[in-house]
Amino acid sequence: MELIISLDAEVMGIAARSLQISLTSTALAAALCLPLASAIHFTRFRGKRLLLNLLQAAYGVPTVAIGLFVFALFSSAGPLGGLGLLFGPAAMVIGQMLLIAPILTGLTVSALRGIDPALADTARSLGASRLQTAGLVLREARFGVVAAVVMAFGRAISEVGISLLVGGNIRGFTRVLTTAIALETSRGDLEFAFALGIILLLVALAVSLSLNRLQQR
Repeated sequence: MELIISLDAEVMGIAARSLQISLTSTALAAALCLPLASAIHFTRFRGKRLLLNLLQAAYGVPTVAIGLFVFALFSSAGPLGGLGLLFGPAAMVIGQMLLIAPILTGLTVSALRGIDPALADTARSLGASRLQTAGLVLREARFGVVAAVVMAFGRAISEVGISLLVGGNIRGFTRVLTTAIALETSRGDLEFAFALGIILLLVALAVSLSLNRLQQR
């Protein structure tokens, strides 16, 4: 606890790095997945129900599986190895994006489905374009959409498999809360590990409280 109260430089650096990487991955995933979810919701196509079922099944994909996929993708023998992103924050962001994309897409579709279809029909009858109609429905479903984003962020910042496999747990560069906790515990430095664990628990508590408040609204 003293490490947190004294604002220990290394503890604060690890916490800040974790927030930066997870917030970046969540923001980028939201920018891609919210339009995708809208397109899925407003478009009728064969296999739509199967796609939604697959998205829901992907909520619980093990982080090490995604980490292994990203590692193979960006390793020296992989198709994108020439980019030199492995063992860097960019690879961690990409891995976390792949992890939370199904959550963001699936929960956003669920939020959109909860809006009365009469709203979209009325908007179209008044001359609104498909894009305007989608924007209107998204605004009405904003609490559910924001809840999906918050849940995705919570999933991103608490994962360990991706960060360890593609980040390498490099001190001062890719070491984040979860990987640092695992490392310091194995070293026997429980004071440092507990300080990081408390910060991670506080972040998880903030996410939980935000979700509860959004659900109440």
